[in-house]
Amino acid sequence: MAEYNTIRAGQATAGAVRIDEGLRAHMNKVYGTMSVGLLITALAAWAIAGLSVTSAPTPYQIGADEYLTGLGVALYTTPLKWVVMFAPLAMVFGFGAVLNRISAAGAQIYFYVYASLMGLSLSSIFLVFTGMSIAQTFLVTAIAFASLSLYGYTTKRDISGLGAFLIMGLVGLIVASIVNIFLGSPIVHLAISAIGVLIFAGLTAYDTQRLKMDYIQHAHHGDAEWLGKSAIMGALNLYLDFINLFMFLLQFLGNRE
Repeated sequence: MAEYNTIRAGQATAGAVRIDEGLRAHMNKVYGTMSVGLLITALAAWAIAGLSVTSAPTPYQIGADEYLTGLGVALYTTPLKWVVMFAPLAMVFGFGAVLNRISAAGAQIYFYVYASLMGLSLSSIFLVFTGMSIAQTFLVTAIAFASLSLYGYTTKRDISGLGAFLIMGLVGLIVASIVNIFLGSPIVHLAISAIGVLIFAGLTAYDTQRLKMDYIQHAHHGDAEWLGKSAIMGALNLYLDFINLFMFLLQFLGNRE
């Protein structure tokens, strides 16, 4: 009987080791995919912003010796700006439906296309803020994100209860942002930015812990395809947390042109 219990204990230990190794590989894939997506977004935004501005005089001057090119005019002053703005939103809302119909490799390509469109949508920040302040804010965001995500991964405290509260806060934030489009209040804008930083800081830790727990719950089933798609969806969630945290921090740390 003692020998049987020893064998069972050894099997349990071996299973735990496999799950732990698989979890590390899974999270590495999540962070790797998210990092590539962020790189694509940054390069796309920088490239489009560069093509949108020229020093040669045109009818659309935006600063000292800075003018919009034909591409810049099309992107920022015509109805095309609404397409650029809402195309990433449409893709992210459709991600769940698409995920059920395509393979994990297809989902990864879909995510990278989405990251490219997001870069196109965010390119205007290079026309509004200085490049140095954008780089500094990105560095601050990266440090804050890494710290929050590490907390979510390592903490023994169950923070799943924060999920509903954070989602409710996010909905309220969206409503307040829409209302302030018409009000144009700098004070409300500042408050929205401050609350946005807090909400996405919380979501970063919450999403990281949820990814970890989801993997542990499904790892026993050995569903490789589900785990692959789960990694892409996790990368998307953390990517959105990072981008939104960055944009809200930019309102405080960014120096305007």
